[in-house]
Amino acid sequence: MNELTLEWQEGSQLRQEIISQHQPSKHPGTIRLGRDPAQCDIVLSHPTVSGLHIEIFFSPPQDSFKVRNLRGESNPPMIDGQLLPEGEQFLSEGSTIQLGQMLLRVTEISSGVPPTVIMPPQAPIRSSTTPPAIASPTAPPTYGLKCPNCGHISPFERQNQPCASCGHFLVNAESVLIPPK
Repeated sequence: MNELTLEWQEGSQLRQEIISQHQPSKHPGTIRLGRDPAQCDIVLSHPTVSGLHIEIFFSPPQDSFKVRNLRGESNPPMIDGQLLPEGEQFLSEGSTIQLGQMLLRVTEISSGVPPTVIMPPQAPIRSSTTPPAIASPTAPPTYGLKCPNCGHISPFERQNQPCASCGHFLVNAESVLIPPK
């Protein structure tokens, strides 16, 4: 049985989840991660994580686990320090997955068959909770809440308040990446 172990810090608590190849889930064949408990198998509470952010799945042809971006370019995950604006990426032991400002780490991958794909060396894991910088000479990424009613972007501090533009409450607003100016 192929399994992948994820670890991350949520508040003051260290959390760990084991994802197996044939694990029951809300979307068979994948394990979805995000803030929305109705759509996700692993729910992350940080406001910079999108409602439905990524999915992790086992790919039998490559005999490997992969991660797929479900956000497109609006709040892309970073895999091993590299933005994944679309598509899929292989995961290996030591891989890091950054969703908004949350950092998750693949601590173990177990398999009955040796891997057939040789992965390049991975970037070192940061000990800080500060997200790695995006390749931009200007400023680090910032995050906001996109109003589902009018599309106005508000700061996260307004999560439990109405949109300044239209008055719609932002409690279920989408988390988005705001490009540097």
